[in-house]
Amino acid sequence: MTVEQLTAHPNAPKPGRVTLVGAGPGDPELLTIKALKIIKNSDFILYDSLVSPEILELFPTKTPVMYVGKQKSNHSIPQEALNDLLVAKALQGLNICRLKGGDSFIFGRGGEEMLKLKSAGIEVELVPGITAASGCTSYAGIPLTHRGISQGCTMVTAHGEKELNLPWKNLANLDHTLVFYMGLSKSELISTQLQIHGMPPSTPVALIENGCRSNQRVVRGQLHELPLLAERERIQSPALIIVGDVVNLADQLAWFSDKELANAEPSQYENRKIQKLSA
Repeated sequence: MTVEQLTAHPNAPKPGRVTLVGAGPGDPELLTIKALKIIKNSDFILYDSLVSPEILELFPTKTPVMYVGKQKSNHSIPQEALNDLLVAKALQGLNICRLKGGDSFIFGRGGEEMLKLKSAGIEVELVPGITAASGCTSYAGIPLTHRGISQGCTMVTAHGEKELNLPWKNLANLDHTLVFYMGLSKSELISTQLQIHGMPPSTPVALIENGCRSNQRVVRGQLHELPLLAERERIQSPALIIVGDVVNLADQLAWFSDKELANAEPSQYENRKIQKLSA
């Protein structure tokens, strides 16, 4: 049923607007001015698991919020139901902030949600965010491109709808920096397939855990030891896998240092958790 049919009654509310907002990779200071404006002025906020605690602190206390995140084998709400929920809330006349980690159009299912909303006649806007590939590598001192080393970057999701079917031969021979999203549980497959298809075992790799956050951790090594690194260092999601010679530039370009992390004060969100635990 379309908006026109549902709003034909004279007492029906005017449909609200849905704004898909990219929250960036974690650091609240990387939010755009427009993103913060939407967060502050929306009637209802639906947010994902990758939205950092520091950004959650920015939510107005009187604004209703709903967690709709997805983690491996644990979806708080099926995507189809979420799409329907967005339409239903907009038809109630609410202006909605649909907040996603990173950027809504880069492995964020933003396109699916926008198609559903537009097909129902709902007004939709998009606020881009800094995607993890850009933000997390920058905070790790790893440039995605560098003259003479890498002339391109390819972003890949390691999560398939049913099975992972990637063009491994092409990826192994692109001579690009490769960035794997949602690849932690597939680290052995990534390592094996890239080597089988011609990538040298000694190719530098990095795992970036909690990128752009106060607890960021970067683990580096070589392609052949990628699964061992993930297991030995007990890397946890959210984490990115970076493959390519640009990883070695972190020796000279790293700036978000361990010293800065060690001196970082707990956020208000973390302090509230500490207080609850000690109560």
